[in-house]
Amino acid sequence: MHDQQPSGGPAAAPPVLAVVGVGLIGGSFAAALRQAGAVGRVLGVGRNRKSLQQAVELGLVDAEATLAEAAAQADIILLSVPVGATGAALEALRPALRPGTLITDAGSTKVNVVQAARAALGDRVAQFIPGHPIAGAETTGPAAAAPRLYEGRTVILTPLDENSAEDRLRITRLWEACGARVLIMEPETHDIVLASVSHVPHFLSSVYMWQVASAANSDVRMELAGSGFRDFTRIAAGSPEMWRDIFLANRGAVLSELAEVRKALDHAEQALLAGDAQQLHDFLERAALARRFWGSRSGLK
Repeated sequence: MHDQQPSGGPAAAPPVLAVVGVGLIGGSFAAALRQAGAVGRVLGVGRNRKSLQQAVELGLVDAEATLAEAAAQADIILLSVPVGATGAALEALRPALRPGTLITDAGSTKVNVVQAARAALGDRVAQFIPGHPIAGAETTGPAAAAPRLYEGRTVILTPLDENSAEDRLRITRLWEACGARVLIMEPETHDIVLASVSHVPHFLSSVYMWQVASAANSDVRMELAGSGFRDFTRIAAGSPEMWRDIFLANRGAVLSELAEVRKALDHAEQALLAGDAQQLHDFLERAALARRFWGSRSGLK
């Protein structure tokens, strides 16, 4: 980052931010930091020229840039790309990466991202601090970005041993400027927990949506579908590329959680097959109470 100015001298210039992938997540990060006055110039990097132009028109970024230009000019770089593309992005950044530049990411898996960072950055890996904002929606693209997306949300950082305490604090303060609460976690723990509460729900929603859409009378089913169908299938509308990479990157943990879900499904199915009203009621009651408790505690009803 820019050096601290002596007391009484001119104020330090605000850091230059580069966002690689200016969609919902990256665009909202840029918008929130710009609104908070925590960054100055914002560069947008991406594969889709039309999306980048839209990001400029919406005021999310000031100019388009290549990965090499971002590495040479930015003080902070956020990678908001499918997790499978992390390694290639970091490899492209490394040649022009300045010593003081920090890179973080928004990937939904962390073990594979850390491995990719070590392979791509080598002895420069201390400049990368892995992260994952727990926020999102089924909408995509620059138009979906919102400066308040992260308010009251949790962002998980999984720092490396090589990261300095000062650099960890700098990334933490950026997310706090977005209104988020930051938690520190080990990459392995992150992937196991997120498999349960994020990845498997999306997998199940997509499987169910696929089953309904593949039925011979799918048009009739969807014409009659209501709010329950809407709520359960909402996340199935997310980016197929992003979620494909997440499932494959966290395959072991997702498969383990799916095995537990299958046991629960078998348990409920057996109660239904047996016509056991009490067992079915107990199963449904436990689920209902757990959901109500979570809703009241989280505020996400």
